[in-house]
Amino acid sequence: MHPETYLALHHARAVELRAQADAYRRAASVRHPRPLRARLGWTLVDLGLRLAAAPRTPALAP
Repeated sequence: MHPETYLALHHARAVELRAQADAYRRAASVRHPRPLRARLGWTLVDLGLRLAAAPRTPALAP
């Protein structure tokens, strides 16, 4: 293959790869909110742990 043809193909492929990398970076940087099911699940876990914990005894008044 002629060197200039190879170089042109190399540059074209490099542009494609950079575009793919930029798209991947943009997609990775977007934070997706947790679905309602996951938030509800962790809320129920937190509530269950609070209910299962030993009750606190109030301080005696003098």
